[in-house]
Amino acid sequence: MTTDQIAALTRPPALSPGDRVAVTAASGPPRAAELEKAVAALETLGLIVDVLPSARAAGIPLDYLAGDDALRAADLTTALTDPRYRAVFMARGGYGAQRTLEGVDFAAMGTPAPRTLIGYSDVTALIEAVATHLGWVSLFGPMPVSDDFAPGAYAFDSMTRMLFTPAEVTGLTFPAARTLVPGAAEGITLGGTASLLCSSLSTPTSRPARGGILFLEDVDEEPYRLDRILTQLRRSGYLDGVAGILCGTFTGCGDPAEIDALLVDRLGDLGAPVLAGADIGHGVPMQTFPVGVRARLDADAGTFTFDGPVLA
Repeated sequence: MTTDQIAALTRPPALSPGDRVAVTAASGPPRAAELEKAVAALETLGLIVDVLPSARAAGIPLDYLAGDDALRAADLTTALTDPRYRAVFMARGGYGAQRTLEGVDFAAMGTPAPRTLIGYSDVTALIEAVATHLGWVSLFGPMPVSDDFAPGAYAFDSMTRMLFTPAEVTGLTFPAARTLVPGAAEGITLGGTASLLCSSLSTPTSRPARGGILFLEDVDEEPYRLDRILTQLRRSGYLDGVAGILCGTFTGCGDPAEIDALLVDRLGDLGAPVLAGADIGHGVPMQTFPVGVRARLDADAGTFTFDGPVLA
C-alpha cells in the first residue's frame, strides 16, 4: 500500500438484538463443546447465530486445520458477503488463515455491506485482508473457543460494549502500562500478532505501518525469535514512518524485563512513542482493540483515546 492509503476505514454498524451473525473458522478446528457454549453466549445477547460448516469440521485433511482450504475459504467468503450477517466471529486461531486467504477472491466480492470481523492471533491475517481489500474496521478481540467467551467475563464484556454501544467506549486504559519510549502520537490503528504481520509481508494483504498507531503482541516466541520477527518488520520497510507503537502481551516469550529491553532495542529508534503492558493479546483477560480507526496514543499517561465511536 502507498503512504496515503493508511486512512480511517469504514465503520460497520453496531450490533443490536435480533441481528444475525456468522461463526466460521479459517484456522484450526474448534472444540465442539466450547463452540456450543460460545453460541449460547452470543444468543444471550439476542443475536441469531449461524455456525458455518468449517467451524464444525474436525481436522480434515490435516488435524490442525478446520476442514480443507476450499471449505474455509468458501465459508469466509459467505460470512463476508451474505447480506444477512452483521458480524463475523472467527471461531479460533491456531494456524491456517494464510492458507484460507489463498482461496478467497476479494475482487469478485464487489462491495458487500460492511460488517465487523472479530478475532485475534492467526486472525491477524484476516483483519489485514479485510482492511486492505474491503476497507472495513475490524476488532482484535476474543474468539468463541476460549475460556473467557462468556457473559460476565472481562474479555467478553469488553467486546460486547464495543459491538453494541461503541459510543460509550471512548478509549482504553492499561493498569500495567510501561512507557518504553516517551511521547504521544495520532494515527490510524493497525497491527496484531507480530509473527502473523511478518508472515504477511510481500503479500497483497500486508498493510504497512507508515503514519499509523501499530499494535503488537505475540505468544510462545523465544526472545531470539521475537528479535528475528521485529528485525524482519524493520528490514522490510513495514515499520518506516510508524507514528506510535502499543505493545500488548508477550506470553511465553521470556522474562518480561528481557522482552522490554528487546522492544526498546528494535523499536526505540523509530522516532515513535512506545507503550508496553497493554492487556490485549494472549494469556490475559483481554480488552478488545479496534483496527482501522483514528486514535491518540499517549505513552507518558498510558492512555489510548479514540477519535469518535469505533463502529457506526
